[in-house]
Amino acid sequence: MNYHGTYDIVCIGNYTKDTIITPSGTTYVDGGAVNYAAHAVARLGMSVAVVTRLAEEDKRVVDAFLKAGIDCFPTYTPHSTCMLLEYPTTNPDVRNLSVAATAGTISAGHIEGLDTKSVIIGSSLRGEVGLDVIHRLHQKQVLLGLDVQGFVRVLRNKELRYEPWSEMKETLSYVDILKSDAVEAEYLTGEADIYKAAHAYAQMGPKEIVLTHKDGLLIYANEQFHDLKFHAQQLSGRSGRGDTCAGTYVAMRLSKSPQEAGIWAAAVTSLKMEKLGPFNRSIQEVEYLIHSKYNGKVYA
Repeated sequence: MNYHGTYDIVCIGNYTKDTIITPSGTTYVDGGAVNYAAHAVARLGMSVAVVTRLAEEDKRVVDAFLKAGIDCFPTYTPHSTCMLLEYPTTNPDVRNLSVAATAGTISAGHIEGLDTKSVIIGSSLRGEVGLDVIHRLHQKQVLLGLDVQGFVRVLRNKELRYEPWSEMKETLSYVDILKSDAVEAEYLTGEADIYKAAHAYAQMGPKEIVLTHKDGLLIYANEQFHDLKFHAQQLSGRSGRGDTCAGTYVAMRLSKSPQEAGIWAAAVTSLKMEKLGPFNRSIQEVEYLIHSKYNGKVYA
């Protein structure tokens, strides 16, 4: 692929066509971790690119990236990844997932020629991004972030299930920043306590852990914990919470400390959860929320 210069961050993973069912009704959304992460980081003024796979009938998603100033390098496939997300309660950590079709695998060949300072791998299920991609990115010595959701989830028939991840320790040894939610953390580490789970993850190699839960996020870096709360006025946009948080944190770590990056990630995610779809608020709104809810610390 012909990449355009050096990016601050590249988001790697498949677009997903989402049907979201909550106690308040059913909605249809253009989703995928790359969609949520890329738009959030672009709104913060960073240079962003997306490497993804999707059906040509969903090209509007590519057009939306380009309109937002995000370079997109798509591979068109017979089907987009189509996901059903059911939230039976108001707890965003509790959900049921199923997949009707997938867009296939992103390989190391898709990232040849890539020049970027950081990467966030945001896949939806195991096999979407392979270990070959992670090896290649590690060789490039970029700041590498990875969301475990795309590795612990396995597609069986149409149902996504958590299954043991045999390549976990090898994979995580190449990762700089690991993102997990509390449910995934308990499954993969055996620790229900998020502090113990974050420490257990760190023992596998990642330098920093970003662990989201229903009330906020926990950062573990340099043997220090930073506990940050979400301050969303409503949760109609809770789908994409972790993707927004992970992308923002990785991008902000290019210039800020773990605590500072965590504050920005918490603020951006709080505002994103108030509205369905990718983050579309202004940087001034983020700064205002940081000033009002996070001890006035706007690390601009």
